[in-house]
Amino acid sequence: QVHLVESGGGLVQAGGSLRLSCAASRLTFSNYAMGWFRQAPGKEREFVAAINGLGSKIYYADSVKGRFTMSRDNAKNTVYLQMNTLKPEDTAVYYCAASMKVWEPSVSVRDYDYWGQGTQVTVSS
Repeated sequence: QVHLVESGGGLVQAGGSLRLSCAASRLTFSNYAMGWFRQAPGKEREFVAAINGLGSKIYYADSVKGRFTMSRDNAKNTVYLQMNTLKPEDTAVYYCAASMKVWEPSVSVRDYDYWGQGTQVTVSS
């Protein structure tokens, strides 16, 4: 069974930065597109960023474009989400996800086969 573990969440003031990591195991990592999603209390899980297996194509939600950067290191089986200029509305549980259904990055929750347990990001105003 594929195993995904997020880390790097925490409490930060508005305007600050955090770097999330997602370590994957029990898979051929470069065969999987990876995504970051987030879910705030009372809201649906929403797309943040996604990357293809080679790291050559990356999609971002409009709400984070220019502030967040997603990357992957296939040698370390890890994806990252660098989050800068954080806003209170970025507060949510952040999840990483892995997909074998699609090669290209996907914005759809339904395209992802495996999910991590999530890491809390709280941005204070």
